[in-house]
Amino acid sequence: MPVTVARFNLVDPNGTPESLRARYRTALEMARYADDRGVDTIQTEEHHGTGNNWLPSPFAFAGAVFGATRRIAVTVSAIIGPLHDPLKVAEDIAVLDLLGGGRLVTVAGIGYRPQEYEQHGVEWGRRGKLQDELLETLLKAWTGEPFTFRGRTVRVTPRPFTQPHPLLLVGGSSEAAARRAARLGLPFFPSAHLPELEAYYRAKLVEYGTEGFCMMPAAETPLLHIAQDPDRVWAEHGECFLHEAATYASWQSEDIRSAVRSAARSVAELREEGVYRVLTPEQAVAYARGAGEAGNLVLHPLCGGMPVDEGWRSLQLLCEQVLPRLKG
Repeated sequence: MPVTVARFNLVDPNGTPESLRARYRTALEMARYADDRGVDTIQTEEHHGTGNNWLPSPFAFAGAVFGATRRIAVTVSAIIGPLHDPLKVAEDIAVLDLLGGGRLVTVAGIGYRPQEYEQHGVEWGRRGKLQDELLETLLKAWTGEPFTFRGRTVRVTPRPFTQPHPLLLVGGSSEAAARRAARLGLPFFPSAHLPELEAYYRAKLVEYGTEGFCMMPAAETPLLHIAQDPDRVWAEHGECFLHEAATYASWQSEDIRSAVRSAARSVAELREEGVYRVLTPEQAVAYARGAGEAGNLVLHPLCGGMPVDEGWRSLQLLCEQVLPRLKG
């Protein structure tokens, strides 16, 4: 069966501190529920200054999930590497790896929004060099041995639980990202289904004499919501899906290749397009069986400010009516 994912970016365009606190607490309760019922991973991500309360601190959220769960993995996909201090990231991931017992997966990308770099006072033109520094520093830091960082000798403790180091992937949709991953012997996580880029990465592994693997999204990986009556959900909550789709569309250009890419300008167009899908439990079972082991079943229960009660219904249908039939 495909890998099952519950995605949380905590977006709420109308959120207040009180409602956001409730949404965050709900996400943790959902993670605990998903953990008890066999969902494979919680996926989260990082964006800044969005105006709709997009989660800016995925590591903080990951730590809270680990405190609430026993077995489920947390995939941070992705951090915007050049915005972070490399030593602090090394420490944060080491601590999270210890807390989670090896359940953390980190994808490091360079982002695609100059506004985020401006907000953090980081030069957009240096993002490639800063990403190289981040990744190289992480690999050195997790050995526990002293090394030179920006002209001084440093040592990072504690050492992580996972050896030789926590699972770290290089994300992106460019040849530069693929080269970076191959040079460092790290797995590559393309941001979309890009077979030609996977082939380029594999060729570079041979050239550099390193080992790695590619975790490429399937050609089709829609974001799902499960409901007994999809027509009702589209009528009542379609604007939530459209809000997120439109937000992504406003960030993207021809140079950006993403698995989440919509040209819809209305709820009707979005429903027809299929990037976001509302499926009955029966349709979800059929979709998952068609996707097979190479696919992902990505549930997005709190998408775009979705009311928490509707999000709960979606997650419960996945766990109570879809997963048992797939496992059976």
